[in-house]
Amino acid sequence: MTANNKITFRRRLSSALLVGTILGGVAAPAYAQPAAPSAAAPAPAAPAAPAATPAPAPPQQTLIKTLAVNGNQRLEAETVLSYMNLRIGQNYTRESLDQALRDLYATELFADVTIAGADTGDIVVQVRENPVINRIVLEGNKRIKEEKINPEIKLAPRQIFTRSKARADVARIIELYRRQGRFAASVEPKIVQLDQNRVDVVFEIHEGPKSKIRQINILGNEKFSDRELRGQMATKRSGPLSFLGSGDVYDPDRLAYDQQKLRLFYLTNGYADFHVISAVAELTPDRKDFIITYVVEEGPRYKFGDVKVESSIRDFKGEALTRMLPMKKGDWYNAKMIEDTVNRLNESAGLFGYAFADVDPKFERDKDTLTMGVTFDLAETPRTYVERIDINGNQVTRDKVIRREFRLAEGDPFNSVRVKRTRDRLQSLGFFQENLEIKQTQGSTPDRVILGLDVEDKSTGQLQLSGGYSSIEHFIVNASVEQRNFMGKGQEVRLGVNYSSYSKSIEAGFTEPYLFDRNIAVGVDLFRRDYSSFNYLDNNRNTTYKQTSTGGQLRLGVPLTEYMQLALRYGLNFDNVTLDRSQFYSDINGDGILECDPLLAGRYLCDQIGKRTTSSVGYSLAYINLDNGVHPTRGLRAVLSQDFAGLGGDVKYVRTRLNAIRYWPMGGGFTFSVSGEGGYIHSLEGQQAPGVDGVRLVDRFFLGEPQIRGFDIRGVGPRVQRLTYNADGTLNTDRKQIQDDAIGGRAYYLGRAELEIPLGTGVKELNLRPSIFADVGALWGVVHPATQTIDYCDPVDTTTGLTRKAVPRTGSGPASCASLGTGYNALATPGFAERFLGDTPRPRLSVGIGVNWNSPFGPFRIDVAKALLKSPGDDDKLITFNVGTAF
Repeated sequence: MTANNKITFRRRLSSALLVGTILGGVAAPAYAQPAAPSAAAPAPAAPAAPAATPAPAPPQQTLIKTLAVNGNQRLEAETVLSYMNLRIGQNYTRESLDQALRDLYATELFADVTIAGADTGDIVVQVRENPVINRIVLEGNKRIKEEKINPEIKLAPRQIFTRSKARADVARIIELYRRQGRFAASVEPKIVQLDQNRVDVVFEIHEGPKSKIRQINILGNEKFSDRELRGQMATKRSGPLSFLGSGDVYDPDRLAYDQQKLRLFYLTNGYADFHVISAVAELTPDRKDFIITYVVEEGPRYKFGDVKVESSIRDFKGEALTRMLPMKKGDWYNAKMIEDTVNRLNESAGLFGYAFADVDPKFERDKDTLTMGVTFDLAETPRTYVERIDINGNQVTRDKVIRREFRLAEGDPFNSVRVKRTRDRLQSLGFFQENLEIKQTQGSTPDRVILGLDVEDKSTGQLQLSGGYSSIEHFIVNASVEQRNFMGKGQEVRLGVNYSSYSKSIEAGFTEPYLFDRNIAVGVDLFRRDYSSFNYLDNNRNTTYKQTSTGGQLRLGVPLTEYMQLALRYGLNFDNVTLDRSQFYSDINGDGILECDPLLAGRYLCDQIGKRTTSSVGYSLAYINLDNGVHPTRGLRAVLSQDFAGLGGDVKYVRTRLNAIRYWPMGGGFTFSVSGEGGYIHSLEGQQAPGVDGVRLVDRFFLGEPQIRGFDIRGVGPRVQRLTYNADGTLNTDRKQIQDDAIGGRAYYLGRAELEIPLGTGVKELNLRPSIFADVGALWGVVHPATQTIDYCDPVDTTTGLTRKAVPRTGSGPASCASLGTGYNALATPGFAERFLGDTPRPRLSVGIGVNWNSPFGPFRIDVAKALLKSPGDDDKLITFNVGTAF
């Protein structure tokens, strides 16, 4: 509660008496007393001789002479009198006065009412009005916010305070806490008296701890252990890892659900007579935990008897369908299999246009032979047609954007497979809420069906501004804006800018998925990228080459079938690869012209510098039948892509890629996926010099983080390492002292198996999705580059003008400098040796765990992976994280 809502202790103390009056209970009404006998009245006569008992005297009546109201503040006297049946000039009795009191209390406008003057006929109604509520204050609520409690409170400012409403509000607040498992919660209502008969109503809430499940007892089970049965329940015993879910919190609805889960488990295993005799939840004396006890009766285990299908639909033959049933006579009885069979028969009928097919399984139980015969009865029903399609709830997305995803049109024969496909396509757009459903209702005639879709638009735009600092990139600034449903037309517009010390880029793109309302997608992309490649030496990052790329791409996509699409593209790219002239250039020939020095940069880098133009055309052939394009749990996505460079420009190659991923729902919220991809790039250039690959370094494939986790960026595949010689002539193999340059490869493969693990609702609300995975891959196929082993010949006297010369080492020891004359030392100073590593298709393997987090700052993923298989030269990495990856 905020500071301005706090009530001082002194004011509460001053109102203690009023609290006891108002909330302590309903005061007893002051009944009217009959008038005392007049002094002038005759004394009662002496008793006569016994006689017959006289009839009871009628109630004594008195005439109302005057009628007044005292104590009223807000209400007019006439208003108060209107609630009673007493009027001047009327006779009254004790009963009529009591009824008047009850009528006034029934209005709930008064805290206290008395009636005086009953003996004289001058009636005075003394009232004390219920106070007016000034404000409602909540204190002590930390686990449940005021936004959730306030709707449960019916008392409100400027309303009349009543005891009954206060008690009802207390009950509703306590029920709200109980629904969250806090059965020890208590609420104490208090009032603070103000002037003008106003009060502040304060609900003091003592939330208490969540009531956990201390123990789950199961009695009567013989065929299955307690552990097996507890594993079927959503309710879990409290334990060290309970914070990952909410199953250990008592919930009466979950208790009823668990009874159904137990029954389904036994019915699936053949125990058709199983039932739960009782399920009792007992709260411990300290009100902190629950002990749940189930009493069950398992009964005998049944097998299937005769199983058949009887069909009254002309397109379905019972004999043919019987042969296709998954269960056979003699198999153990399985209720889940029966339910699945009913669903499949309904889907099959829907495929042929019978939207309202009725499949009724009829059971024949034989307790003597312990068999269960099942007859699936398909009742006669007319073939149905789509009468109309109703779409509701789309406030942003235009109607035509939704209707063009429907695989049925009004007037078409009903088809359940197309309805399901429509749902999947709409879900894959990512424009609407999860778990869309297309409802089927009876049309104007029995052979007509109405398809109804209720959607809820969700945010499809993303504005991301982020900044940071890292030891590699130094200051990082990322800004991007994306709208996947631009103006409700389903168009995609995006613009992004990234800036750091080593990379800069700006990209823009636009996609129209339905050109001229035809199922033809077109798009355009423009980009400018400045990238600095790097290596490490003694923990310092050193820039090797810089690549500047400017270009764009035109895209065109058309569907070939319902699940297969063809995408065509043309790209034009201007790039320039450069090296730092002050670091890698020297006067090699002594003519004053600076050139790329292989001794400084390496021959493999000197061969890559220059400006080039790439003009390419390509296509992608995709097969996609995922159930959800954003977060799939079932289906396949496979893409074959090829790009041909050489339609003009300076670069010529053919690049081919194939990737596929398959998802399977494993039940219980688990999703398993297996993906594989591979690629190869073939040069169309002419003969190259020895040690020079026909595919440029910047066009090759690279492998590492994030493609294969457990390895560093470009940490897998061919590379050139430069090692220096120690003074004793041995190579320095300290990893920090090795200059390592990844040079990419022509061919690669990559595979991944991943299991996404569900979380409880408590952690799931944080948008966390953990997974365990295994990655395997390799990169190879580049031409062996020209490597060097160099020593240095130093002049005997540096004042003679002679300079250090580099000479190749031909043996195991330092090179000889004799050929340079007497001005140089006889033996060379040890220099460096280059070695080529990692060019092998042998698999690299890593396993690990990862977590996706849809954070307020954008998508974030962290992985902890261990490389189990690697080759010499590979650079592994235990922990990796990525910001902005799609999930």
